[in-house]
Amino acid sequence: MIVEVKVPSVGESVTEALLAQWFKNDGDTVNKDEPLFVIETDKVTLEVVSEAAGVLAVKVQEGETVAIGTVVGTIDTAAAPKPAEPPPTPEAPEIKETQPPAATREEPQEPAPETPPPPTPEPPPPQPESAPARPSLDLDDLAPSVRRLIAEKNLDPAQITGTGPAGRITKGDVVLFLEGLRPPVPASGDEPVQKSVQAPPQPSAATPKAGEEGTTRKPMSPIRQRIASHLLAAKQKTAMLTTFNDIDMTRVLALRAQYKESFKEKYGISLGMMSFFIKACVEALKEFPEVNAYIDDKDILYHHYYHIGVAIGSEKGLVVPVIRRADQLNFAELEQAIVDFVNKIKENRLELADLEGGTFTISNGGVFGSLLSTPILNMPQSGILGMHRIEKRPVVIEDQIVIRPMMYVALSYDHRIIDGREAVTFLKRIKECIENPERMMMEI
Repeated sequence: MIVEVKVPSVGESVTEALLAQWFKNDGDTVNKDEPLFVIETDKVTLEVVSEAAGVLAVKVQEGETVAIGTVVGTIDTAAAPKPAEPPPTPEAPEIKETQPPAATREEPQEPAPETPPPPTPEPPPPQPESAPARPSLDLDDLAPSVRRLIAEKNLDPAQITGTGPAGRITKGDVVLFLEGLRPPVPASGDEPVQKSVQAPPQPSAATPKAGEEGTTRKPMSPIRQRIASHLLAAKQKTAMLTTFNDIDMTRVLALRAQYKESFKEKYGISLGMMSFFIKACVEALKEFPEVNAYIDDKDILYHHYYHIGVAIGSEKGLVVPVIRRADQLNFAELEQAIVDFVNKIKENRLELADLEGGTFTISNGGVFGSLLSTPILNMPQSGILGMHRIEKRPVVIEDQIVIRPMMYVALSYDHRIIDGREAVTFLKRIKECIENPERMMMEI
């Protein structure tokens, strides 16, 4: 039976996808639910698994853009199970036969005194064992383009660090290795060392020499193109303005330190900072519904629910999965939702439905060390909160200069629907909730 491998639909608005990478080669045997390839759309990166076990026939090579529903390969289900069945059958009778010939085991034990001479050949065996350890990374597991490049440059794949899904080696990893950006691991023996030394001079013709200027042109990925157009539209189609404030994080940090262990023991997850800000934003959104609304032509559409988007940085770009009904979730459920989204992004399982329907967004640049920034609106939303790093600074409290852990926060908003008074008061409400988390928790 022949099973067609198609590019799956990831949403009504997505009509095509880039076949970014094959995990299997033409003619390889695949198992059911085993990852076959990765597709990239203008919104998500998705890993596609096999629907059946069999032998794969590749119809579309990686790097090509294809329409949703296109057949990119086939699986012959009749060819796979045959080679898998023979191995287990001979093993069972061998185990049974080994029980009676116990006498044969005793015979080699008698010539044991003749073994003293062989200790000299015993040291050589570990050397051949170390040599085959390199080919443990099978070239057949690599993408065709990667395999060809490694073969052309006569490289050892064991020396190349993979950054693709599940640690697979990508074409970019090989190029970076050749350019010398990733130092090779020293190998045993003279011959391999000579090969690793001979490899770099070959690509030197493509790379600029010392003192020369050079450029590299690389096409934008579909996700990066989508991000670029989306952010540009936000700047051009909204009257965006940003207001700032600072928050004393003393109470939140003390609360986290006090209940960190008990929280993790009860819920199996760490108590982070984001859940406090999500709760604070929900409280502020309830008081200022304009921030939870957006302009639709000449109308204002108000949301009576709170779907909070959390911006998460990934290798492919910034994505904003949405936590739905955030007002109905407790701290543990919010933290678990964030962890689930992070795992989905790492495993290329994020779906288009995870990114749709947000009414307000929170972006935490502090995890990257940002002190202050002006976040750009995530259209069609009218507001976005920017968090930043916590830094100890001198502040005046009751006419005394004290050192407190402070965080700058920024609210970017659409001035067409939100006035300055509402924006400033909205941000002050968030400040009050974070600086008095006990009161915020009592209101939940």
